[in-house]
Amino acid sequence: MKKNLLDKLISVRRQLHANPELGYQEYETAALICKELDALQIPYKKNIAKTGVVATLTKGNGPGIVLRADMDALPIKENNELPFKSTKQTKAGTNDIPLMHACGHDMHVTMLLGAAAILKDTDFNGTIKFIFQPSEEDVYDDPEKKSGGQRMVEAGELDDVKAALALHVHPLLPVGKVAYKLGQALACANFFKIEITGKMAHAAVAPHLGIDAILISSHLIQAVSSIAHKYIAPHEPTVISFTKINGGIAPNVIADKVILEGTVRALDLTTFNTVLERIEKIIKAAMIAFDADIKINYNLNYPSLLNDKKIHETVSPSLQHVFGKENIIPVDAILGSEDFAFYSRKVPSMFYFLGAQDTAEKTYFLHDSKVIFNEDCIPYGAQLLAEGALDLLKSN
Repeated sequence: MKKNLLDKLISVRRQLHANPELGYQEYETAALICKELDALQIPYKKNIAKTGVVATLTKGNGPGIVLRADMDALPIKENNELPFKSTKQTKAGTNDIPLMHACGHDMHVTMLLGAAAILKDTDFNGTIKFIFQPSEEDVYDDPEKKSGGQRMVEAGELDDVKAALALHVHPLLPVGKVAYKLGQALACANFFKIEITGKMAHAAVAPHLGIDAILISSHLIQAVSSIAHKYIAPHEPTVISFTKINGGIAPNVIADKVILEGTVRALDLTTFNTVLERIEKIIKAAMIAFDADIKINYNLNYPSLLNDKKIHETVSPSLQHVFGKENIIPVDAILGSEDFAFYSRKVPSMFYFLGAQDTAEKTYFLHDSKVIFNEDCIPYGAQLLAEGALDLLKSN
């Protein structure tokens, strides 16, 4: 990569890192992307999937492919000493919430802009869409509980393409290495909220007149948690975690309301749906057994991400050119989730983990307030996306 382009990309990345925005609020991020696309004279559409930007390069006649980067940050206070660290906050009601690019989406946007700059001056036949997507981390205040990836697919941005390619920085993988898993690579995931409504009563004098929401919640936690161990085959990776509980008003009052929150993860989509069906059955049974009203709502629902073997084989020449054969590492699937899964279930796709490990002795993983991404990985990511796009166009 030419030094002037790399210097420009590092400058853009630092602007993005210092100014993170939550999902569906990426207004400044989108404006900066549009500014850079204007400088490259690459046409684009704004406000796709709410705050997303979709740029398009067409040369000659040929198929279409997608390159994708996510834009949103996380509600985390940055805890490091970078000169461009985030000090930005957003309002949620009366609270000030600190923000941080703790998942590296600022790096992803930068690399996609780098790929666009490379491809602008490269000959090819076909159409390349550069999708700068909002709201990968959560559905936030979306009334339909849809992420940016789901909305981008529903907006038709993948209807006219043959393949999609994306990457994610990995802060524990050394720079110059790339990792992948074929097939189901990342898990199905949801966030759930269970609301238990019972009946208040005196806890000592008349507990029999109440309906104890705390007792019911303890029953649900145990019953639902047992699903993964007793109703799912041992070889199917599945996790059910309760992560938040809130209820009760006084030590001598039977609680009439408890709210439970948590997440379900499973690598296989059928297994994932089986877990959700079993949870619904347990809730219905508890309502009958305890005479309580129990409701469950899902705030996020991602399918598993599918990596396509043929797409991987097609971009292998680029992988070997950019990284060297010895630095392309097959890995096991993990129970993290990614809404690139919606792309992967629309068109054949590949999603790679890009080495971005910091040079410090102690390094941190994604979503940590101390995570630092090594900017030396930017040329690798931009080149992978650009050359991979060319491979896909030639093969199609």
